[in-house]
Amino acid sequence: MALIVIPVPMLSDNYAWLLRDEATGKLAFIDPAESEAASNAVEAMGGALDTVLLTHHHNDHIGGAEALRSRFGAQIVGAALDSHRLPPLDQSVRDGEAFDLFGHRVEVIDTPGHTVGHISYFLPDGPMLFCGDTMFSLGCGRMFEGTPAQFFDSFRKIAALPPRTLIYAGHEYTQSNARFALSIDPDNLALRDKAAEVDRLRASGQPTLPVRLEDELPVNPYLLARDAVSFGRIRQLKDEFKA
Repeated sequence: MALIVIPVPMLSDNYAWLLRDEATGKLAFIDPAESEAASNAVEAMGGALDTVLLTHHHNDHIGGAEALRSRFGAQIVGAALDSHRLPPLDQSVRDGEAFDLFGHRVEVIDTPGHTVGHISYFLPDGPMLFCGDTMFSLGCGRMFEGTPAQFFDSFRKIAALPPRTLIYAGHEYTQSNARFALSIDPDNLALRDKAAEVDRLRASGQPTLPVRLEDELPVNPYLLARDAVSFGRIRQLKDEFKA
């Protein structure tokens, strides 16, 4: 049986992802920023939360985790290497490890760049990738702690996943990312079409996520970067970009 993935908007532009296993009805939350919004979503789905998975330590991704553990008894999973900046972990995981979530295999991938302790969760059954603030549709996270080389390597790992992989990112940034991407790649016809699609979705109040990796490969400027130097330069231009 499949996992159903439900976007739960939080704060101004965050998405936490609520996973429901169809066979068992069990629930898992990925990166719950707010306890109230997360708890309401769990109650609406039956009131039993089994697991919370965290991608990195920023408060807009972990802010609701402790309250969810207290209220529902959920187990918290996160990166062993970043455990000193996360809520106390019931399960610490490392790059290359895999664990079971309701009968579904979850593979852990180190994806530093936004932060040095950032991890992503890949579910081959989907295939699905929950990548927090590493990769967005048409973009990447701010390089707060990592280096261009680390970030470029993280994107190479993502690019090597099956093309049909659904990318579940942590923020609704696609429209602003599209404006920047067009500013540096104005002749990319696929990017123009993507930007128009994004505008239509946002005008109707629809999320732009998830996206398929195969659709991002020809349009995401960071997936198109030739090397770490060009990756870093693109990220610098984005930091300086005025929409």
